Amino acid sequence: MALLEVENLKLYYPVRGGLFAQRQYVRAVDGVSFDLEAGETIGLVGESGCGKSSLGRAVVRLETPTAGRISIAGCDISTLSGAPLRHQRKNFQMIFQDPYGSLNPRLTIFSSLDEVLALHSNLDRDGRRKKAGELLELVGLEAGLMNRYPHQFSGGQRQRIGIARALAAEPKLIVADEPVSALDVSVQAQIINLLEDIQRRTGTAFLFIAHDLAVVEHISRRIMVMYLGQIVESGPAGEVCGNPRHPYTRALLSAVPRVDGSGKKRIVLAGDVPSPLSPPDGCTFHPRCPLAKPECARQRPDLTGDAHKCACFFA
Repeated sequence: MALLEVENLKLYYPVRGGLFAQRQYVRAVDGVSFDLEAGETIGLVGESGCGKSSLGRAVVRLETPTAGRISIAGCDISTLSGAPLRHQRKNFQMIFQDPYGSLNPRLTIFSSLDEVLALHSNLDRDGRRKKAGELLELVGLEAGLMNRYPHQFSGGQRQRIGIARALAAEPKLIVADEPVSALDVSVQAQIINLLEDIQRRTGTAFLFIAHDLAVVEHISRRIMVMYLGQIVESGPAGEVCGNPRHPYTRALLSAVPRVDGSGKKRIVLAGDVPSPLSPPDGCTFHPRCPLAKPECARQRPDLTGDAHKCACFFA
């Protein structure tokens, strides 16, 4: 059994309209299914606004799914709430994108870690303080810094503290929502290496969300490509990046700069991303797709294949 099982997950946000207007919904996540094995890293990539963060927040139940099933460590958390959901949170945690906004500025680093330890461990206060020091050392910080406040740290250090807080519950799964996008390039590499080292030490599985395919290719065993709330391609990282099948994936990869100058000719997609309020019929990518045929506007392709899957009639 996979550690994480997501089946036909949908997350729709209602949009306020006029008094007599028909209610509309933003289809942030529109029928996503995938599995994640223990100790594995899956990368989730796509343009801004494609639904990546909404999917991640739904997986850790910061958002309530509209439909579908989410199972973590054999427990269906899709409909849990209150105390049962809080109890299950020891199995899954999240690293947020903004290292400046994810920590309470009024709490010391120890207090931020202690909130998690007090809830998910049986340690007394002295034991929790010792554990907090060990967590800080695990992410490359000195234990003696735990009495400082967030404003006394750099962005990279704050993100390390956010990682330590996520690890405090000893989770089986961590959703990392663009954890390096707000950091300098040199610091990004340090955080990526830290996450890989933590996975080797603890066996934690990661759902790694990013828009940078080069970063995702480096850290992930498998990659999922998301467009307008749907997964359009998924497979082993080397195959997705080395032999992309979906035209949207090819366009994303063409924009990745290469140090040796061997990058492929840039593929510029026509038009803008359609509104998730009223996505196109059929394949949602067909209005911008260079391979589109009339049937693409009538029928939505399924995500098919063995290890390397693609949702395209002509892939």
